Amino acid sequence: MIPFSPPKIYPELIDEIVNVLKSGWITTGPRTKQFEKDITNYCENKATLCLNSATAGLEIMLRWYGVKKGDEVIVPVYTYCASANVVVHCGATPILVDVENDFNISLDAIKKAITPKTKVIIPVDFSGFPCNYDEINELVNLPEIKKLFVPNTEEQKKLNRILVLSDAAHSFGATYKGKKTGTLTDASVFSFHAVKNLTTAEGGAIALNLPDVFDNKEIYNTLCIKSLHGQNKDALAKTQKGNWRYDIVEAGFKYNMSDLHAALGLIELKYYEKETLPARKHIFDYYTKEFSNHAWAEIPAYETENKTSSYHVYALRIKNISESQRDLIIQKIFDKDVSVNVHFQPLPILSFYKKLGYDIKNYPVAFNNYSREISLPVFYGITAEQLKTVTNVVISSVEEVLKNA
Repeated sequence: MIPFSPPKIYPELIDEIVNVLKSGWITTGPRTKQFEKDITNYCENKATLCLNSATAGLEIMLRWYGVKKGDEVIVPVYTYCASANVVVHCGATPILVDVENDFNISLDAIKKAITPKTKVIIPVDFSGFPCNYDEINELVNLPEIKKLFVPNTEEQKKLNRILVLSDAAHSFGATYKGKKTGTLTDASVFSFHAVKNLTTAEGGAIALNLPDVFDNKEIYNTLCIKSLHGQNKDALAKTQKGNWRYDIVEAGFKYNMSDLHAALGLIELKYYEKETLPARKHIFDYYTKEFSNHAWAEIPAYETENKTSSYHVYALRIKNISESQRDLIIQKIFDKDVSVNVHFQPLPILSFYKKLGYDIKNYPVAFNNYSREISLPVFYGITAEQLKTVTNVVISSVEEVLKNA
């Protein structure tokens, strides 16, 4: 069986985990702090906080900005549930909007969804392909949009507009107009989950890039406290001689990243630009070359004049098929020992959001994309023979279904 997305395990990763265990320091410590610095240097943003998940990063940023009951947060309907769940956790209302053909959030849909209750927009870089951030950033700074904004907290008054919080879970290392994700808007949140391009097994990070009216390093310190139960000193700080006493200044959360996880990230980042991204691009290019010869194949966007993907998900779409036909194709592919997936089920299809009153009929582009989408295996170390098998299996499975349609 060809797997969908197994992690790559360098021997160096194993050695580094052993080193961490031998060091006697396995929770948040020097490796986590170094990983934060290395991410900041790589992305060229202003400050970075590593956490135990991207979900934690999204939620803690919403809470830092004071999002609460009565507020609205605009989220694309085409995303994993975490992007909207965090809004619900804060007591606010997710305002789901449709997407474009490239799976990313629609600017026109954002414009129509903004109200005086809107506090945050969460664009999602689907599959690692960046959203149109210049247009989104320009929108929230338009005088007529800023005039609608009703600030309720000191942070909201200081920014004096809608916060743009990028869900960049897929797009670490992607570029937009020559700049890496992490620098494209107010804040971006990365995922280092097991299936991501760069993994720490579980983990995530907030790339802070707020405008100069804010001190991003000061916000980093504030978020550190929020991410550790509101404690004003972390375990590393308390190891200093006589520095045992701490205070709890708020009822915070338990979101910190450990040195064990950061150790994985440090090694992964070392090879990311020179090995990981080129390997994934090669897979994308191979699939594109093989499927471009077939009229039924809709090739995903992953490189344009202004954008370069992180090559996270190869989202192949089959033209002019139904959802049930797509499902049948997937079953035939699995029956031939190739693992594939679907990214994602739009939120209104899921029971929780359906019960809240969201209706997939209101999001025709998202449903059209979803109903025809099949995510193909993309992983470091996939062989030429495996790539050939995947393409042959997908082609034969699609053509079997189309022949019998």
